[in-house]
Amino acid sequence: MAGQSNAAAAPVGTNPFLRLVAAISTLAGWCSAAMIVAAVGITCQMIFIRFVLNGSTVWQTEAVIYLVVAATLIGLPYVQRLRGHVNVDLIPLALPRRARMGLALVTLSVSILIVGVMLFYGYEYWHFAWDRGWRSDTVWGVRLWIPYLSIPIGFGLLLLQLVADLVAVVTGVEKPFGLEDG
Repeated sequence: MAGQSNAAAAPVGTNPFLRLVAAISTLAGWCSAAMIVAAVGITCQMIFIRFVLNGSTVWQTEAVIYLVVAATLIGLPYVQRLRGHVNVDLIPLALPRRARMGLALVTLSVSILIVGVMLFYGYEYWHFAWDRGWRSDTVWGVRLWIPYLSIPIGFGLLLLQLVADLVAVVTGVEKPFGLEDG
C-alpha cells in the first residue's frame, strides 16, 4: 500500500480562509441536524393528530418533505468537510506523489465546475419561484421560493467547501486525498 487513508475532518491549519469555511460548514451541519430534528418532531405530532385525536393534518407532510430535502442540501458542505462522501482511493493509492497531486487537482476542479453549474441552475430555479410567486398545489399553499432557497444555499456552501479543499491541497495544509506519501 502506498499510504493510509485519513478519514478525519479536513485540516485547516492556521489559514484564516480555511478556518472560516470550516466554521460555516460546521454551522450548516448544525442547521441541517436541527431541520432533521424538527422533521422528526413534526412527524410525531402528525402521527398523534391523525391516529390518537383522529384529526386531519394539512401542513405536516409537506413541511417534513421540505425540511428533509433542505437538510440534505444544507448538510452537503458539512459532510464534505468531514470527508463523509463515498471515497474510492484505489487509483490514488497506486499513483506516485506527483500524479496523485495532479489527480486531486483535476478531481477538485471538476467537482467545483459541476457544483458551480448546479448552483447556477439552482439559483435560477429559486429565482423563477420567487419572481413568479409560485405556490404549492396543496391546501397549505406554501410559497415555493422558501423551500427552494435551500438549493442555491446548499450548493453555494458546498462550492465554498470544495474551494477550501482545493486551497488546502494547493497550499499543503492537506495531502491529496488525505493520503500520506508512502
